[in-house]
Amino acid sequence: MADDKVTMAHGAGGRMSHALMEEIILPAFGNPLLNELHDGARLEMRGEIAFTTDSYVVRPLFFRGGNIGKLAVCGTVNDLAMTGAVPRYLSAGVILEEGFPFEDLRKIVAAMRKAADEAGVAIVTGDTKVVERGKADGIFINTAGVGDLIAGTRISPKAAKPGMKVLLSGTIGDHAATVLAGRHGLALPSEIKTDCAPLAGLTQAVLAAAPHTAVLRDPTRGGVAAVLNEIAEASGCGILIDEDAIPVREAVRGVCDLLGFDPLYLANEGKCIAIVPAGEADAALEAMRASPYGTQAAIIGEVSEEAAGQVGLRTAIGGIRIVDMPLGNIVPRIC
Repeated sequence: MADDKVTMAHGAGGRMSHALMEEIILPAFGNPLLNELHDGARLEMRGEIAFTTDSYVVRPLFFRGGNIGKLAVCGTVNDLAMTGAVPRYLSAGVILEEGFPFEDLRKIVAAMRKAADEAGVAIVTGDTKVVERGKADGIFINTAGVGDLIAGTRISPKAAKPGMKVLLSGTIGDHAATVLAGRHGLALPSEIKTDCAPLAGLTQAVLAAAPHTAVLRDPTRGGVAAVLNEIAEASGCGILIDEDAIPVREAVRGVCDLLGFDPLYLANEGKCIAIVPAGEADAALEAMRASPYGTQAAIIGEVSEEAAGQVGLRTAIGGIRIVDMPLGNIVPRIC
């Protein structure tokens, strides 16, 4: 394209819109279903399916280890995976701001394609709109997805029962710490980057190893604290977790100390919480650790009959404190 930035004409549905599609979108996402360029895609599905949608407005758009495009694909893939589904197809709706650089757009769609390929999904339909300069903070992305539910799975926060174990697939707070550092110009050690990753392979391995898994959740906004409170409330059970068992990088603790956050409340984009029967917990843990995205997985607590609807944290000094549901979005624009 002659221009190096998005103009309002690129969203008008004419020749320049077609140029945007043909020169940037189709080279990144092209596949037989999308290449039809129809108003929707005809999909081959079987049995029960899962369906989800999410929108992404993260700031900054680029951060160590990822960008808004990778986040948009992984986030929706993971939402499908947490229902007990094998993700199959995604849509992508992109809202661009007038003046957005094509160079950045190419990087974003390349990251989306790479994440989709790793997750084994195809981006089969979508939409692009352009708004006036200053109205979209560069780019916003919506992705929706469908997947095949794995036969026999019944994943629900209501299914947690006393005696079940709570597993966490790895260190918490990495994504939020990375985005916050980028936003505020803070230096981080090289090992700290977003944990953004597609987790369908990990969840399928857990379900194969622990077929009676009750709950799968990804602790995104509100972090581990919000997700466990939601499960406790839905199931009518208490949940007790052990502070010493929760994996947190020291550098992330440092960011939390500096900015006044608790790692339990920070967003993650590549972690899974699983609640499984006690007799299947070791097998589920082994399956998590066999995944490249679960090498630091741990059993962090259990479901209890006591303190129904509440989450407790057994502290390093032996006491127990209540882990409340966060009142709001502690870190805005994190995903």
